[in-house]
Amino acid sequence: MSRAPVVRAVAALAVIATSLFIALTMSPRLGLDLRGGTQLVLETRDSPTVKADAAATDRTLEVLRRRADGLGVADAPLARSGERRIIVELPGVQDPTKAAEVIGKTAQLTFHPVIGVPEAGAKPGKGEQILNDEDGAPLHVGPAALTGDAVSDAEAGIDPQRGSGWFVTVDFRDQGRAAWTKLTGEAACNQPGDPKRRVAILLDAKVIVSPQVNEDVACRVGLPGNSTQITGTFTTEEAQDLALLIKGGSLPVPVEIVEQRTVGPTLGAAAIAASAQAAVIGIALTALFIVVTYRLVGFVAAVALGCYALISYAALVGLGATLTLPGLAGFVLAIGMAVDANVLVFERAREEYATEPNLRSSLEKGFRNAWSAVADSNITTLLAAGLLFFLASGPVRGFGVTLTIGVLASLITAMVITRVLAQWAVSRRAVVSRPALTGLSDIGRVRTWLNTRKPDVMRHRGVYLAVACALVAASVGGVLVRGVNFGVEFTGGRLVEYSTTTPMTADAARELVSRAGFPNAVVQSSGQDISVRTGQIGPAEVVRIETALESGGAQVTKERDELIGPSLGDELRRNALVALGVALAAQLLYLALRFRWTFGLATVLALAVDAAVVIGAFAWLGKPVDGVFLASMLTVIGYSVNDKVVVFDRVRELWGAQRKASFTEVTNTAILQTVPRTVNTGLGALFILTALAVLGGDSLTDFAVALLIGIVVGTLSSALVAGPLAIVFEKRNSAPPPQPKGKRPARVREGSGAVL
Repeated sequence: MSRAPVVRAVAALAVIATSLFIALTMSPRLGLDLRGGTQLVLETRDSPTVKADAAATDRTLEVLRRRADGLGVADAPLARSGERRIIVELPGVQDPTKAAEVIGKTAQLTFHPVIGVPEAGAKPGKGEQILNDEDGAPLHVGPAALTGDAVSDAEAGIDPQRGSGWFVTVDFRDQGRAAWTKLTGEAACNQPGDPKRRVAILLDAKVIVSPQVNEDVACRVGLPGNSTQITGTFTTEEAQDLALLIKGGSLPVPVEIVEQRTVGPTLGAAAIAASAQAAVIGIALTALFIVVTYRLVGFVAAVALGCYALISYAALVGLGATLTLPGLAGFVLAIGMAVDANVLVFERAREEYATEPNLRSSLEKGFRNAWSAVADSNITTLLAAGLLFFLASGPVRGFGVTLTIGVLASLITAMVITRVLAQWAVSRRAVVSRPALTGLSDIGRVRTWLNTRKPDVMRHRGVYLAVACALVAASVGGVLVRGVNFGVEFTGGRLVEYSTTTPMTADAARELVSRAGFPNAVVQSSGQDISVRTGQIGPAEVVRIETALESGGAQVTKERDELIGPSLGDELRRNALVALGVALAAQLLYLALRFRWTFGLATVLALAVDAAVVIGAFAWLGKPVDGVFLASMLTVIGYSVNDKVVVFDRVRELWGAQRKASFTEVTNTAILQTVPRTVNTGLGALFILTALAVLGGDSLTDFAVALLIGIVVGTLSSALVAGPLAIVFEKRNSAPPPQPKGKRPARVREGSGAVL
């Protein structure tokens, strides 16, 4: 007995056991769009004295981490992205206004001597400033005597016995103590009531307090440098925020908020529940379908599908990957796509059994002969997933991670776990004597019909190409007539989503928002869910919109709030176009190397048709084109290439075996032979996507709709666009047909006449 089956069985058992252990002992890391909270993307800017390079950004990140801890968000994830950007995640923080004010505040704290009250028209000297003090009166201050770097700690306090209100105690480091003593000692040389006896404390070039030095402080002696108290008419919150900013320290360089996302916890919980329902329904329908179609080996594949879900989940948890909303949808979608490898194997095994009726041998040859198509199709999907990870950002990058894990897990389950279970099942004596139980002893009704009728699909290839051109023209027309509804992620601006206790029509909501001062806002409503998209507005304007909606008689709850700066929107839109272009180029390069250039070019042109139809459909429907749409488009490209690779892999195999047959006949036969696989795989994905479209809510519906359109069009284009194009290109290709499978071209050894 060969050792290979034993090794595969041990490997399968080890993978399943490890995955089960991880799934039971570890919890997934949820993104903010699933657990609720606020994410800020900050971009550092050059200051007059410091360049915002990677080192300055790293120092800024450490200051921000201390501020996040001060907000009560311990271990808040902070990371530098590129040279100048910092991503701050604040789980559970639902007030983006406070988070942005405290986290993103520059907090340049400085201590200044007061020169006096400026005369009208006076101009400050070098390093001097004329500012309004805390009461609004003009004040002439000198150059900074010390900065916030000299501060070691700060704490808000109150003296209930004196009733003097809140104050902030500031403790100085060693290098700041002498400077503070000198500053207050020089101020004490002036008479009480003289403005020069004051010390101005500035935060971001704004006077927050300018107290006089107490009368009991002697000239040139000054206050002790250990600590001091900042008193004033502070509220509780003002004193605590000031202490937090001072304690956190000054940022080495200024920062600007270029992106802000806030998601309520109920929205994430609803998305998780919807995705879980879609996964259960989709898996159940897919499992039922493959059991009905392939009987015993179909049941084995259904068991392996459950193992696939376990392995994928364990891999996500074990690697510490962050599960985002698009990533969750990608995880559910990958379950449907995981059926593909099993279908490819079983269809090849049916063909082998028709030639040699031996269950075990046919199944083994099915796995061996299907490997080429399985590997090629999964590599192309991995290319798309890799592009999402490297070129996308935010939650969409999480989709790339889950898609990659899903593809690798499907390879393991199909080629190892399914193989072990299926070979064990078909070797049972009761099964050997009843081969019909396996589902491999007949080629199926679809293939039987195709073999009987033998339709000449390629006879009307000119019509197919004409229809494809018409669809592309209609899509271009949709873009030109309706325009592309770029989401706020690609245009910049603010998108706020609300839920209401009672339904409100889009017209009614639009009227209320217009009255609040936003007549150009894009307002959409789907019953009790309202979205408002505007330009760059601040937190106060968001509150006005919410108040206006509440005036309509419904209680309004803010579920999502996204702010994208214009520069970031331009960058994300540019990256999206680059991602799509690189995806097409990468697929062309891979296919040209793996197959013939004619196959690669035909595939990429068919992909362009697929992409154009999806974009055109979204243009005509007025649906938003955003990061989630980018994820769906790259998935469509991966899935579509997957399907075309299977077709051209069969074309290459048949042409190598029938080198004298015309390429048109070979292509027609290959398409007919792959129809059962195409239909069965497509149905598995459609079950999942339909469930997502129906149950996923607004956040997942558009994603599922784009994939539904793309998969249907991509499946049809494999036979009706890629095939005819390959025929056209092969007429202009002088290269000989491929060698028969398993054979290599003859080579002649130099100096001998021997043929190798």
